[in-house]
Amino acid sequence: MSIKLLLLEDDLLFGESIQDVLEEEGYSVTLCRNGNEALEATFSQKFDGYLLDINVPLLDGLSLLGSLRGAADQTPAMFLTSYSDMETLSRAYENGADDYLKKPFNTQELIMRLGVLLRKGKPKGQLQSLGSLVLDEVHKRILLDDNEITLSPKEYQLMALLIRNCGEVVTKEMIIEELWSASEMISEGSIRVYINRLKNLIGSAQIHNVRGFGYRLVS
Repeated sequence: MSIKLLLLEDDLLFGESIQDVLEEEGYSVTLCRNGNEALEATFSQKFDGYLLDINVPLLDGLSLLGSLRGAADQTPAMFLTSYSDMETLSRAYENGADDYLKKPFNTQELIMRLGVLLRKGKPKGQLQSLGSLVLDEVHKRILLDDNEITLSPKEYQLMALLIRNCGEVVTKEMIIEELWSASEMISEGSIRVYINRLKNLIGSAQIHNVRGFGYRLVS
């Protein structure tokens, strides 16, 4: 069964181009051109993700998502918009946004971030196996060939993040958000140190560098 997405976009040409890109990736996309139409669509069917423009007719995207969250709808949601000011960004997250992509954007970035968004929306299991690797979230450990790997807390967090998002690009921003608090000093060099340490432990062939974006764990 294909993953069902609701796309709210009043620019028909742009909306159809995004719809075509996503459907080529195997998604089923319902395109709505105003907020009321999108709201009605959520009443008639269940979606796995929302992609919402903000400045649309009848009911804007911010108000739409606020209404859905108020009705206990926790479907993962990403805004696709030309707005970039902090006030709008703040309102987007206050109304329940999970991610935010500024137009114009690279469609490949949209695909990658959408994959991550949808994975985040899935409940985490106690054990997750990936070939010889096993993520044990109950005991906070990683097993390789049934043997526990000795990891620092941050190495465990990074390895767990990669396993949860296996096959998808884990961006540097995601790593920073997972491993460090806002008050800690962060550098890309620190990320590379942790990545290289994990490559040495599990084999460099399993962790691929995705230049300009981040890293991908492959099985």
